[in-house]
Amino acid sequence: MYTIRTATVNDVDTILSIADTTWWVAYSPILEKEQITFMLNEIYSADKIGKQVTENLQTYLLLEEQGTPVAFASYSPREENADIFKLHKLYCLPQTQGKGYGKILINAVAQKTKDAGKHILELNVNRFNKALSFYEKMGFAIAYEEDIPIGPYWMNDFVMRKEL
Repeated sequence: MYTIRTATVNDVDTILSIADTTWWVAYSPILEKEQITFMLNEIYSADKIGKQVTENLQTYLLLEEQGTPVAFASYSPREENADIFKLHKLYCLPQTQGKGYGKILINAVAQKTKDAGKHILELNVNRFNKALSFYEKMGFAIAYEEDIPIGPYWMNDFVMRKEL
């Protein structure tokens, strides 16, 4: 049994905890420890997530299994093109992977995108991330490659799009 709700500023620590747990599992096979630590500190600081939530820069959805948060997604209209919604983050605790929660959250974000009158959902994924095949199964296709500097590191991503 699961529920999905919009996260509030009171959920920032929960989001940080899920991110910290899932990032090490997801990225240890493809990134150095120092880069993972840097990126977690850069992207998942309590101040950054709190600002994203309180200023409505990103909407966070929390998926709870029997009242316990186990996964989250965040999304927003793209800054440079409000006709496209971007799925910024999607992470499920390792022990819940395979239960369909990622699919449920993508479908929830896709519905929110359609409710806003938009028809394209986009995401970035590391070119070596095993989640790539999951996103393809969910109907996303590679639109282009993008290399994004983050401190002394690079995020080597595919930008994937799904028509809704």
